[in-house]
Amino acid sequence: MQLTGTIIFGNRPTVTAGALLQLFASVVLLSSAWPLTKFALSLGATPLWFAEGRAVLSCLTGALLVAARNRIRIPGRADLPTLTAVGALQLAAYFALAHEAVSWLPAGRTAILANTTTIWVVPLSLLILKEHIPPRRWLAAGMGLAGVAVLMNPWATDWRSVEVLIGNGFLLLAGLSWSVAIIVTRGSHPSMSLFELMPWCFALASVLLLPLIWWRAPDGTLCSEAGCWVSLAYIGFVAGPVGTWCVVEATAKLPAMVSSVGFLSTPAVSLVLANMFLGEPITADLIAGSALIMAGVGAAAWPEKRR
Repeated sequence: MQLTGTIIFGNRPTVTAGALLQLFASVVLLSSAWPLTKFALSLGATPLWFAEGRAVLSCLTGALLVAARNRIRIPGRADLPTLTAVGALQLAAYFALAHEAVSWLPAGRTAILANTTTIWVVPLSLLILKEHIPPRRWLAAGMGLAGVAVLMNPWATDWRSVEVLIGNGFLLLAGLSWSVAIIVTRGSHPSMSLFELMPWCFALASVLLLPLIWWRAPDGTLCSEAGCWVSLAYIGFVAGPVGTWCVVEATAKLPAMVSSVGFLSTPAVSLVLANMFLGEPITADLIAGSALIMAGVGAAAWPEKRR
């Protein structure tokens, strides 16, 4: 059943219940991927190999889903901006940077910086999309980023560690690559639906990751234990393709500010899951930061005018 009930922001992009549901689904699915990725890496999986494995499995899953609906088509020229942005930036670059970082940093903390797209989306939306950002959404972004700052717990981080600096730098670049993909997706008009483009995007990501594997980890390992294979199967068959499809659909349908603030809830969910499955502690900064983020999400999505 398709959800309706559209919320209108003047003559600005609309916020629909269906788009918000896809945003929520993407947060839940992608949040669960971080603790399982950390678990797989602890069992000996090489970060770039694991990223390649999930990209290939997601490509196969996406192709099967599209084929089941008899909608397999070859992308045309109008589809190339979206295909390139999602495949090269949101998937290949993001996977490479984030998976390398998670091998050095805790899974919950990795999810914080890897999903702070608002840091980049706000200026990019203003400069490139010329998208109107009302004061309420500026406040929402401020609350979300304040929550991220609390979750990062910078006063307890050893900033003298080279690994910490490199890991955090990789995660900021991962957030930037995702943000650019959001902006390109919002400004593109592909002839194919995002659902039809999904397997092609994962295929492009799989190809682009191969030179990095050859350069950085030619002797790496995908999985050698059952737990790692289970984690890879869940991420590759479920969280990866379905979560990514929901992300792309949500970013295409929602104002960039709403989607980017919404994605800030991903780290809070990841931290809770990391506590449940990896034993990473729930602390006062987790509670306070999560509350700020969720308040920001609510403020960003709350309508100005209803019809």
